[in-house]
Amino acid sequence: MPLRLPDRLPAIDILKHENIFVMDNSRATTQDIRPLRIVILNLMPLKITTETDLVRLLSNTPLQLEISFMKLKSHTPKNTPIEHMMMFYRDFESMRKEKFDGMIITGAPVEQLEFEDVSYWDEITDIFSWARTHVTSTLYICWAAQAGLYYHYGVPKYPLAKKMFGIFPQTPIDTPLPIFRGFDDVFMMPHSRHTEIHREDILANPELTLIAESPDCGVSMVMARNGREFFITGHLEYAPNTLDNEYKRDRDIRDDVDLPKNYYRDDNPDNPPVVTWRAHANLLYANWINYYVYQETPYNIDDIK
Repeated sequence: MPLRLPDRLPAIDILKHENIFVMDNSRATTQDIRPLRIVILNLMPLKITTETDLVRLLSNTPLQLEISFMKLKSHTPKNTPIEHMMMFYRDFESMRKEKFDGMIITGAPVEQLEFEDVSYWDEITDIFSWARTHVTSTLYICWAAQAGLYYHYGVPKYPLAKKMFGIFPQTPIDTPLPIFRGFDDVFMMPHSRHTEIHREDILANPELTLIAESPDCGVSMVMARNGREFFITGHLEYAPNTLDNEYKRDRDIRDDVDLPKNYYRDDNPDNPPVVTWRAHANLLYANWINYYVYQETPYNIDDIK
């Protein structure tokens, strides 16, 4: 089944060229089926890029998904046209009374600030609380994972001496979990962050389960509330060229930028990246949609609580 997306969303044309079956609302309304409602709170600066990355992964499922985009009223993005935001995004306040089968909250370029110093902290923590009673399962990514763990469970973040930057091997700890169905013993995950969370803080909280980690980059996945919350510290959604763009952007303005690890062929930035994470990224999102959203959400969406 296809994804159901807002009419004229830029991701539609991009993904059709990749032979991914997507459907705009005009066509989807003719089908007599209840799609799963997925809302994405997109905090990344390049919103169109992040939309496309996430929609690409969500397409790898036989279920019909209706995708909505949420924005913060207390923050105005600088890198996305206001026309795009007005056409495809809605303020949280206008969605507060709605319920969703699944939610994704992205990272944000604010990780070096204290959580309470982030200008939209009050609004986003309101959303974190709202999601617990209005969403069946929520994925928190990168900064959002750290923020969610801090807000819900008091888990602190710690500054890194150097940016964690590259593609790193991860080991699933609880392999029978449905989120890891079909996974290999090791999978790769992109990381791009200046802070981390410590495994001892996760293990000290009985409400949290550490489900994947890496000897190179530490905690990578945490589960809570039997899969109603997942916290992913990396970026499985990244496209092949995302770290390349980030590296070359920063290299041109600073002289302390390290090469992303395990990324370029022969560690040469003139060579293309070696993509090692895409298969598991597709599998993880498909498993999340199937086992933690579709099989857990009530048919009557208003029964979510």
